[in-house]
Amino acid sequence: MAGHNELGKWGEMVAREYLLTQGYAISGENQRLAGVEIDFIAMRDDRICFVEVKTRSSDFLDPAEAVDRRKQARLAKAADAYMQGRDLPFEPQFDIIVVIGSPDSYRLEHIPDAFYPPLNGGR
Repeated sequence: MAGHNELGKWGEMVAREYLLTQGYAISGENQRLAGVEIDFIAMRDDRICFVEVKTRSSDFLDPAEAVDRRKQARLAKAADAYMQGRDLPFEPQFDIIVVIGSPDSYRLEHIPDAFYPPLNGGR
């Protein structure tokens, strides 16, 4: 497995532990919906959170910027497919978790409600 894939898997593990310690119930991991992978589908209170995890070894470039309008539109499409297939009384939100560093030393930033789904499909 390539180094960036291993780093990404590690970052998702860190994010998973974080979500659990913050009281989220994880109902899905790495789910493919409408041709898009959602890293985590988590619930807390009256919200269903579609979580995108971005992991980098350094903060030279802001990892959250990797979730551009196109990626946001794709995540919204996948979330809509998930919500359409279930009758859930939850309000959806889109979160980004950024993990920067390595297993020896890292920092995590959780950005709740990081974006609202684009109305025009991300164009």
